Amino acid sequence: MGQQRNLRGFTLLEMLVVLVIIGLLAGLVGPRLFGKVDESKVKTTQTQIKMLRGALEAMRLDTGRFPTPQEGLATLYSPPGDEKLKTRWKGPYLDERVPLDAWGNPYQYGFPGPEGQPFALYSLGGDGQPGGEGYDADLGYLPPR
Repeated sequence: MGQQRNLRGFTLLEMLVVLVIIGLLAGLVGPRLFGKVDESKVKTTQTQIKMLRGALEAMRLDTGRFPTPQEGLATLYSPPGDEKLKTRWKGPYLDERVPLDAWGNPYQYGFPGPEGQPFALYSLGGDGQPGGEGYDADLGYLPPR
């Protein structure tokens, strides 16, 4: 009178085989994906540096000079403290506050710039330290060394 139900589950061996296959796939695909993430961080940072340079140039056209190292990149978003300069400042020159680089570090800004450039604007790369190679290399308009 009672019906016997046919219940079938996965055996431990079947589950282990699936886990091994997933592990092999992750081992093959994972490094490629992480390489793309590092590469995209470099490209994002390079694009942001170009955007910041454009904002600096726009500010210079309005005010007649680039920000001093003491004023820094903050004057691209907030008016400078110098009253004479504040009257010529037509900002903000950025839609939002100055972004951090793709690794979460602030951009470096200073004088003099490389090869006759009026300013240095750069990221310290993935390691957040001066110098480095590969994804840890400094990016942008580097100061003379």
